[in-house]
Amino acid sequence: MTFSRRDFIKTAGVALGAVTLPTWVYDAQAATSEFLEVNKSRLADAALATAKRLGASYADIRINRYRLQAVSTRERQVQNVSSGENFGFGVRVLVNGTWGFAASPLVTLEEVNRVTADAIAIAKANAEFNKRKIELVPVSAVETTWRGRFVKDPFEVPIDEKVEHLLKINEAALAVTGVTFVNSSMAWVNEQKYLATSDGSKIEQYLIRGNPSFTVTAVNRSTGDFQTRSSLREAQSIGYEYIEQHDWQAEAKQAADEAVMKLSAKSVEPGNYDLVLHPSHLFLTIHESVGHPTELDRALLWEANYAGTSFLTPDKTGKLQFGSKIVNFIADRTDPLGLATVGYDDEGVKAQSWHIVKDGVFVEWQTTRDLAPLIGKKESYGCLHADSWGSVPFPRMPNISMPPNEKDVSTQDLISDVEKGIMIFGRGSYSIDQQRYNFQFGGQTFWEIKDGKIAGMLRDVAYQSRTTDFWGACDGIGGKSTYEVPGSFNDGKGEPGQSNAVSHGCPVARFRKINVLNTSSTPIES
Repeated sequence: MTFSRRDFIKTAGVALGAVTLPTWVYDAQAATSEFLEVNKSRLADAALATAKRLGASYADIRINRYRLQAVSTRERQVQNVSSGENFGFGVRVLVNGTWGFAASPLVTLEEVNRVTADAIAIAKANAEFNKRKIELVPVSAVETTWRGRFVKDPFEVPIDEKVEHLLKINEAALAVTGVTFVNSSMAWVNEQKYLATSDGSKIEQYLIRGNPSFTVTAVNRSTGDFQTRSSLREAQSIGYEYIEQHDWQAEAKQAADEAVMKLSAKSVEPGNYDLVLHPSHLFLTIHESVGHPTELDRALLWEANYAGTSFLTPDKTGKLQFGSKIVNFIADRTDPLGLATVGYDDEGVKAQSWHIVKDGVFVEWQTTRDLAPLIGKKESYGCLHADSWGSVPFPRMPNISMPPNEKDVSTQDLISDVEKGIMIFGRGSYSIDQQRYNFQFGGQTFWEIKDGKIAGMLRDVAYQSRTTDFWGACDGIGGKSTYEVPGSFNDGKGEPGQSNAVSHGCPVARFRKINVLNTSSTPIES
């Protein structure tokens, strides 16, 4: 089955609310056999030779195939089933210290030579306006293959089996009195990536990412009020075993019960509260307040027009107290479940991990081969990525995670030391300024804490803070038993826009005296 970009985005919007196709889409049933049968090494050698002959000091070619599938249901019916694939290549060259890029869905020797010449011409044209010549830090050449750690390839599982699973989720939720609507979906993405560089690297990679989800809606018909609760499990770099290992029906029933509870929950009183944040919620706060401001290209104002800037600047490296002394953040492209996990980035830098924040101090950036020299670094951290063969590779966020406490600290241990607080689960609405400093976050469910115990459900909760104040207020971190690796399929950035998948592992964590708002203009009394 083939599909258009418009059809897939329409379907994915229902299925995911988030998944997007790569910027370029080529409808081709033959993409599978083309990718397997084409002599990628021969084509790469031709591109690199042509680039060198025409004056490139560096060149790389990516020959990639993408497979995508989305299935969505509502109550007892199937809404959409979409699947498709695309295949093509992109060539990037460095001429006179300036980048040039061109791409094509026609993977032939003649087209590779033509596109490479186009990339050279674009670089030369751009060089007329370039005020700073690009410099690249070195990287070791490698010839290898790499495969993500999935067990069961979801593209080999019949559609009927996937539909049956989703409908069972729906039935589990609909069995709860008060539940009127339920949507469920799953989406899968497969990347098969081949990279060759003029530095001598030839790297082939095979990745699978999955995003199952559901949303339950409960309605009070007498008041017209309705409340929702979505799944707390998030996207991961994992195969179909994700569907088989987690009890999705049990979670759907719990979500249904909680959606009904939200209809009569007490509206929160604004004020200062201690917060205990579950990983299903905390990961998004990490993404917005830690992941984005530590992107070096953003701090250098390269993303100001679209994505904003950062309150962090290179002179703050190693000096700024980002959070309390127990706060650490590690950028990691090696986590088996991480959506941004790869073997190598899109310019051949091996996946690695490094501290972004260490013992509360901001210590390092996300870098690429051309960003690293700008802050005096001799090596890249491997953060270059493109969402398609037809997209220009540029700096993208790695998985950035908060490691758990070395001690076995439970969620209840953190709650027990809270006199007046709120525990928050799941992602909700959020707002953050263009420098990633002032923010406000909501969630899925909110639980009042009184004298060290959960006292009942709240609603209409959002908290606001400043990044350094918020992380400075962190005084408790859960142990390994509380650690999860949630993630998102759609981290948008760039012009033209690209979508990156990224995860943020974290344990349960506690924050003292955070300002909580009531988001309802007419608070509901219990």
